[in-house]
Amino acid sequence: LRDELGYHVDFRVINAASFVPQKRERIFIVGFQEPSGFDWNSVAIPDVTNGPSIGSILHSKTEEPEEPYTETFRGANRVAKKYTLTDHLWNYLTAYAKKHAAAGNGFGCSVFGPDDVARTLSARYHKDGSEILIKQASGKNPRRLTPRECGRIMGFPDDFQIPVSDTQAYRQFGNSVVVPVIEAIAKAMAACLDGKPLPAVSTDEQLRLSV
Repeated sequence: LRDELGYHVDFRVINAASFVPQKRERIFIVGFQEPSGFDWNSVAIPDVTNGPSIGSILHSKTEEPEEPYTETFRGANRVAKKYTLTDHLWNYLTAYAKKHAAAGNGFGCSVFGPDDVARTLSARYHKDGSEILIKQASGKNPRRLTPRECGRIMGFPDDFQIPVSDTQAYRQFGNSVVVPVIEAIAKAMAACLDGKPLPAVSTDEQLRLSV
């Protein structure tokens, strides 16, 4: 980009946990054909220590049902039973995790409660959901995220249409970028293209954005 195409290029690693409840560090590269005044400090990134928890993206009992992801049960909304792990799969994952832990390999399935921040959602989520499982009521196996919840954890709005199977939705959301991260970078870039670069965001402003 620099040597062959002559772009003015800069980059930064951003953790999406500032915006969504998953730890997802990715490198973002910005390039302009002419000097632009772009400054990474002008990108409005909330303080990561005040990022949202996973409870913010989970289906609630009071939201409108969205088949096939949720259904009405006794007057309330609940996640469809198909997302709860079977005894066979849950026993397999826990045994597999213990085996690797004993060998020091660090592999394991991860179960999260509403106050936690999840691991990175990946395209392999469709296989067993082991990297992000959700705690359920006592006596019930954990469950996978629904495709809608995967959309939420990537920053997609609820009116984003999911016209594909669960398998394809898991793959596509796992391969996606986190929408609000791109939005924040794009706003700073657009201001430079308009000739009015945004000012640097102060620490106090980052904290306000987090709230």
